[in-house]
Amino acid sequence: MLTGLNWSTLTLLMLAGVLLDLLLGEARRWHPLVGIGNLAYALERRLNRGTLRFWRGLLAWALTVLPLSVAAAGLSWWLSATSPYAWLLHAVLLYFSLGLRSLGEHNLPIAAALASADLPGARTLTSRIVSRDTSNASEAELTRASIESLLENGNDAVFGTLFWFMVAGGPGAVLYRIANTLDAMWGYRTERLRQFGCSAARLDDALNYLPARLTAFSYVLLAPTLAAKRHAWQCWRQQAPAWDSPNAGPVMASGAGALGILLGGPAIYHGTMEQRPQLGMGASACGQDIYRAWRLVGQTTALWLLAASLTAAMLYWSHHA
Repeated sequence: MLTGLNWSTLTLLMLAGVLLDLLLGEARRWHPLVGIGNLAYALERRLNRGTLRFWRGLLAWALTVLPLSVAAAGLSWWLSATSPYAWLLHAVLLYFSLGLRSLGEHNLPIAAALASADLPGARTLTSRIVSRDTSNASEAELTRASIESLLENGNDAVFGTLFWFMVAGGPGAVLYRIANTLDAMWGYRTERLRQFGCSAARLDDALNYLPARLTAFSYVLLAPTLAAKRHAWQCWRQQAPAWDSPNAGPVMASGAGALGILLGGPAIYHGTMEQRPQLGMGASACGQDIYRAWRLVGQTTALWLLAASLTAAMLYWSHHA
């Protein structure tokens, strides 16, 4: 393993990191990702000017991602792989990189607001988690925005982070999550960010390629019926290629198919109406489907933890048989 830790130890530390996230949620003060976001904002303002904007964006990416990732890896190596302090470091780094509980805290209130017919409140809550314009959004549009965010960010904030933790421990989770944050901040095809944020978007695509497909496959497996599993698979294979993002497409298409709802369609980004491809099949999504999407993300988390635990058990018994 890249971390010097065996699979069983990594699995236990992964369970600890997820448990910390569920118990504590995001740090309310001094969250590392907030500081990283501030740094990214300052670098973009300073470097995104003049010529060579692609290379300036790549430099900004490196200045944000590499020092913190290398520092985390160096500290882990210095503490040594077998030290309890190193184990604690890996678990804490994973905790700060995860966002499972925050997904529920940001999306379930939207479902509650829609259930109580509080459309202005739902618009305000939704505007905090998506980049599209929600000022005049209907209930159906708000529902789609929330579910799309849940399904896609299930991969970005949870499953991609867990994948890279199992590959490279806490430093791997940190590197992935920072790269994902930069894509969320810079990876837009606006006039200002198209060149500067291109490297951040492409590097995030590369880091997310395998986790996104494992997430999509997990959504297929967890669809409630055999017919739903077949629909989720068909949506993934047939609809995802039409989506702009090579990773968001499979995740959202398979998730929509598993839930038996329709996602995608028109949405306003940065003042421009975008006609996005339809994802899923079945009925139009309603507010209650937000709860179902949240349960799917939670079940997928449990599936990944179970799979890692069973793998650790099999490796242990094969070595001690």
